[in-house]
Amino acid sequence: MLVSILAFGCFVVGGVIAYLIFRYILKSKYNSVLAEAESAAEVIKKNKLLEVKEKFLNKKAELEKEVAIRNQKIQQMENRLRQREMVIEQRHEDVQRRKTELEQDKAKLDSNISLANKKREELEKLQQEEIEKLQVISGLSAEEAKEHLVENLKEEAKTQAQSYINDIMDDAKMTASKEAKRVVIQSIQRVATETAIENSVTVFHIDSDEVKGRIIGREGRNIRAIEAATGVEIIVDDTPEAIVISAFDPVRREIARLALHQLVADGRIHPARIEEVVTKVRKQVEEEIIETGKRTTIDLGIHGLHPDLIRIIGKMKYRSSYGQNLLQHARETANLCAVMASELGLNPKKARRAGLLHDIGKVPDEEPELPHALLGMKLAEKYKEKPDICNAIGAHHDEVEMTTLLAPIVQVCDAISGARPGARREIVEAYIKRLNDLEQLAMSYPGVTKTYAIQAGRELRVIVGADKIDDTQTENLSSEIAKKIQDELTYPGQVKITVIRETRAVSYAK
Repeated sequence: MLVSILAFGCFVVGGVIAYLIFRYILKSKYNSVLAEAESAAEVIKKNKLLEVKEKFLNKKAELEKEVAIRNQKIQQMENRLRQREMVIEQRHEDVQRRKTELEQDKAKLDSNISLANKKREELEKLQQEEIEKLQVISGLSAEEAKEHLVENLKEEAKTQAQSYINDIMDDAKMTASKEAKRVVIQSIQRVATETAIENSVTVFHIDSDEVKGRIIGREGRNIRAIEAATGVEIIVDDTPEAIVISAFDPVRREIARLALHQLVADGRIHPARIEEVVTKVRKQVEEEIIETGKRTTIDLGIHGLHPDLIRIIGKMKYRSSYGQNLLQHARETANLCAVMASELGLNPKKARRAGLLHDIGKVPDEEPELPHALLGMKLAEKYKEKPDICNAIGAHHDEVEMTTLLAPIVQVCDAISGARPGARREIVEAYIKRLNDLEQLAMSYPGVTKTYAIQAGRELRVIVGADKIDDTQTENLSSEIAKKIQDELTYPGQVKITVIRETRAVSYAK
């Protein structure tokens, strides 16, 4: 029994000791966990403070930047306002100065007018005195002397007029054939053929933006190599699957386009390969130019041209003038010249040759300070063309005097080819807008009832009311409209303004 009691007491003491040990262990773990939590909270707190501070600094920098930009804009506006104030002050001073000058001029004019009136009165008085003296000396009154003088002048005028008429008739007989040929030349009907339009840019289409990236190259080295080798400007923008080749020289644009086509087809695009392909394409284009020149001369039946002239004719294929292909224009002019020369009994072969060569001054290898007609004449002389051909080339824009009938033929045919409807095409919207602008400009004048733009915008007919404008005002209106068109509108060639004024009398028989 005692043993049992002792055993139970030992068990209870052991449980108490175990409980105390367990409690101590739990308290130690609690303290360690609490310390870890407090350190973690401290770290999180510091991080948050740092983030807040960083955001604050960024926001502060942005606000300072915006304030600086606004201050700069305000400064610019203040500068512009100061400049405007200075301009206004200067204009005000100019106005005051001009006002002072006008007042001085007015005072001088008034004094001159009064002086002139006095002089006129003195002259009238002297004239009356002289007339009275002449009447006393001659024994005739003023009316009798006037009638006598008129009769003498009539007889003298009849004699001189008859002599003048005879001279005109003799001169007309001598020049009738030449004048008739000129009338025929200017009256031949215009023709219309298909023309090609050349621009200052060429669009090169590609399959994907990946190819565009290969054409650009690393840091743009491939594009720089192409531009250096061809002399064009390559424009790469956001336009999908397209690259723009820009240059005023159409031959360079064609070389760049063909070179890009070969490079994309081959797949190898790097600076060394670009130079090799451009050199090869340039040689091909040069051969094509010579072949085009030869083919053109063969088609027109022109023989014996210098090889350099043939090459210049071939280059015309890549040149345009006011949207009209130069080679097509030269061929058309040559054919017209041949037809006109045949009708006038002249040599059609020479006329065709002069018509083909008349614009060779527009495609020289160099750019001298000469009009293209004079430059073309010098080139023709250099390559041993005959004097009448050279004169026709140089005189087709009246740069030199015409010495043969071949020159006016070339001049007229050049105008026919360039001025005929459809030769130099423009965008339909721009064409319609130009016609509307012409009509609206004329309608803005008082007294105008109707306006018609005809002859593809080369003539403007203005109908005015007979009860609102007289004949003198009609002439002034035509001049004013022409001057306003010159100042405000852009148009090819010249515009003829015809003002029509008519009076109608209407009655009815019943």
